[in-house]
Amino acid sequence: MKRLQRLRKNQWTRDLTATTEFNVAQLIQPLFVVEGLSQDQDIPGLKGNRRLTLQSSLKQVESDLEAGVRNFILFGVPQAKMGTPRSFQSTAQTVKEIKSRFGGAANLWVDTCLCSYTDHGHCCVFHQSGSRDHVGTLKALETMALELASAGADGISPSDMMDGRVAKIRSALDQAGFEDTPIMSYSTKFSSQFYGPFRAAADSAPQFGDRTQYQIDVRNRNDAIAASRRCAEEGADLLMVKPGMTAIDLIKPIHEQTGLAVGAYQVSGEYASLVLLEKEGLINFEKALQETWQVFKRAGAQFIITYGARFGRQLGVRG
Repeated sequence: MKRLQRLRKNQWTRDLTATTEFNVAQLIQPLFVVEGLSQDQDIPGLKGNRRLTLQSSLKQVESDLEAGVRNFILFGVPQAKMGTPRSFQSTAQTVKEIKSRFGGAANLWVDTCLCSYTDHGHCCVFHQSGSRDHVGTLKALETMALELASAGADGISPSDMMDGRVAKIRSALDQAGFEDTPIMSYSTKFSSQFYGPFRAAADSAPQFGDRTQYQIDVRNRNDAIAASRRCAEEGADLLMVKPGMTAIDLIKPIHEQTGLAVGAYQVSGEYASLVLLEKEGLINFEKALQETWQVFKRAGAQFIITYGARFGRQLGVRG
């Protein structure tokens, strides 16, 4: 049964999915929390964003809430990495701390992927032969989703692009009593050159090869739409295109074919390009950032994940 009430359960998801206005509540701010970090670290190209310690992340969320941010997506970066991750407690602890401190004031989505946890930087685990272990990967993602939901995550956001992962996670959440925990799927995620600053922030660059065997070829429109349609059929509550600008033509057709709200991820390379243009004196960063958001909304994006969400109110976005 499709549970439409998942997106009605609190004020922040109702505002996030409101279709008659654009406000700060429809911007989602990424957070990078790094286990074992002694002090915050700058992220090249991502103005206004840093790799955070657990304690500084609490201060950052407090500041963001004062700036009008209500939705966050957490990227946990563990200290220890392994071939087959079996525990995600460092990220779960971050979730517990944020939710304990801020409760329902902060709507916390958590990125659910293995790339920051594996010693090889891929979004999957491998057999000893070197081939991808699809069953093992789905099992690890299931474990991760359950640990994060148990810690208090408001929503699960799988970004790995493995076949069947939404169905696996949805089934596991339902069986464990988390029927009301929504899934915001990275449903159309391209193999892109625009992820560089993110991979530095999340310590997730692949140590060999690339991700073309499981992320979507940017030339393939049919595959891109089919991937989102599959996630909808498997139980996703919200869909997403990534990178936002290079997938902007797909937002409307995905919505039309699935009936679900579709968001855009303004990825690190897209955001950093504005930062670098400003550095060279070629644009007004704030006006350019606001312009990109308006273009996403014009294209039909219901929500926007952006590294500049914390600037939304000062840029004049309502809310």
